[in-house]
Amino acid sequence: MSQVLYRKYRPQTFEEIVGQKTIVDVLRAAIEKKRISHAYLFSGPAGTGKTTIARIFARAVNCEKEEPCNKCEVCAEFISGQSLDLIEIDAASSRGIDEIRSLREGIRSLPFKAKYKVYIIDEVHMLTKEAFNALLKTLEEPPKHVIFILATTELDKILDTIISRTQHFEFRKIGEEDIQKALELIIKKEKVKIDPEVTNIIAVLSEGSLRDAESMLDQALSASSGDFGADEIRGIFGVPKRELLENMTKALLEKDAKTALGIIHKGTEEGLDQKAFLKLLIRNFRFLVYLKIDPNYASELAKFLPESELAELKNSASANELKKFEAILNSLNDAYPLLKIAYLPQLPLELAVLRITGDKTS
Repeated sequence: MSQVLYRKYRPQTFEEIVGQKTIVDVLRAAIEKKRISHAYLFSGPAGTGKTTIARIFARAVNCEKEEPCNKCEVCAEFISGQSLDLIEIDAASSRGIDEIRSLREGIRSLPFKAKYKVYIIDEVHMLTKEAFNALLKTLEEPPKHVIFILATTELDKILDTIISRTQHFEFRKIGEEDIQKALELIIKKEKVKIDPEVTNIIAVLSEGSLRDAESMLDQALSASSGDFGADEIRGIFGVPKRELLENMTKALLEKDAKTALGIIHKGTEEGLDQKAFLKLLIRNFRFLVYLKIDPNYASELAKFLPESELAELKNSASANELKKFEAILNSLNDAYPLLKIAYLPQLPLELAVLRITGDKTS
């Protein structure tokens, strides 16, 4: 069985980390200056590198080279998961007081081979109230040979007293361009031929999660019998074709409700993913705002947009006023969170169309 892409290409060094440069720089500086904290809290969206950086950091603080060499005995054992000095706990399944009591017993013993015994507690927000209180006591006076790295996707569920006893790093969603570059590198290593537009589409759909992007690429490669292009990837994920997006953009700019609603209806019948449709529309109008304010922004877009698509955006930007783009973008953005609660998946976009085409002020 072949290994899934996000595991196969999981970064093993700080250099390979995508999209979290500030956090990596701070952690590197801490290791270099030997100012290691006893506890860290990594918070942020899923798939942005929290656990990966935690594992790299765990090796780095124990490797003589300050950057994990991934070759020495300690690094090799940490990577293989066989080290007794790296303890990973999934709080989603080990969330009770007994697990934390066991942890408190374990930290008393010195590391077996490494300089530090490192505890990585993933999804720490899942701990019970009793377990949180026990963990708090542990964090107050931990042994000098122990480092805790707590990771969470839901910071609001973490006690303030826990946060105050850690160095807190907030992970951000990874930029589309960074995700696209990472996917292109994987494609090169996999030795497959893919239309560049494919990675652009996946980068948009991934919502800042490199892991999700890699999983989608994996799905696309598995579904294809050979080389594949943009139309095939659009079919797999229900993404609208470029022509449909261009027609919808034109209809909204011209306040043509009949055409816009017709496009939505047709797309719904063809199994179009409404979330992907709305997301790509928002992206396009955001690009139009940037192009209207600064035409030189086209050079940035040229790095990841097909030439024909960029030309269409440049034409629309020059032919319309900034105020119109702003009004449409606001309506589309307001519609996006309604997708989670809408009676029909297409309803938020339909209502946005009515607001846009009925607004006579823009």
